[in-house]
Amino acid sequence: MNPVDLLIGAAVALVCGLDRTAILQLMISRPIVAAPLVAWLLGEPMVGLQIGLLVELLWLARLPVGAAIPPDDTQVAIASSVLAIDLGQALDSPGIELLLICLLVALPLGKVGQLFDHLTRQWNVRLLGNAERYIENGNLLHAEFQHFRGIFHFSLAALGTYSVVVVGGFLLVPILWPLVQQTLQHSGNWLQLALPLVGVAVILGTINVSRALTLFCASFGMAFLLMWLV
Repeated sequence: MNPVDLLIGAAVALVCGLDRTAILQLMISRPIVAAPLVAWLLGEPMVGLQIGLLVELLWLARLPVGAAIPPDDTQVAIASSVLAIDLGQALDSPGIELLLICLLVALPLGKVGQLFDHLTRQWNVRLLGNAERYIENGNLLHAEFQHFRGIFHFSLAALGTYSVVVVGGFLLVPILWPLVQQTLQHSGNWLQLALPLVGVAVILGTINVSRALTLFCASFGMAFLLMWLV
């Protein structure tokens, strides 16, 4: 476990976690951006790109919009990239098999992000009441400070989810790796294909317009054709 890598991952997790719902919303929180970003900072951009591609489709139909609280795909992608890079060096196994087991361990742990996000929103509802009371009393400075407290709560949620996924991964992957290594060597390519197909199935299930379905299929086919040509 490299402390520098963990700190770099935490910094990216913080920025992307805030971008997810709290501030900016520049879409750098999407797995296809966040995972390659942290992996590039750690010197292995292709690892992050592979993880980002796999995670992006899985939860693309479940966006954190309005009151919806989906699993934290941002922290899953970032933490998976950190795990795959660090454990790939520690276990001397930089292949796709270790990347997949890191991702499979991180995916269920990402549900913790829902809990942290839910608690954060509950705390921030209380801040709204505080801000209204401060405004009624003419204390505008303290009212404005409630906004920064809200951002701080979202920061804690992002770092908390990242920490749970990373710590859980570092504890579980070295135990599971000897048990599944041989199996993944034979089925890893199929599993790598299955994850995007699951994501495509989820997206197709949300499309009700035939024209949109045609456009999506054409775009998906063109993307695969481009990947094959490159």
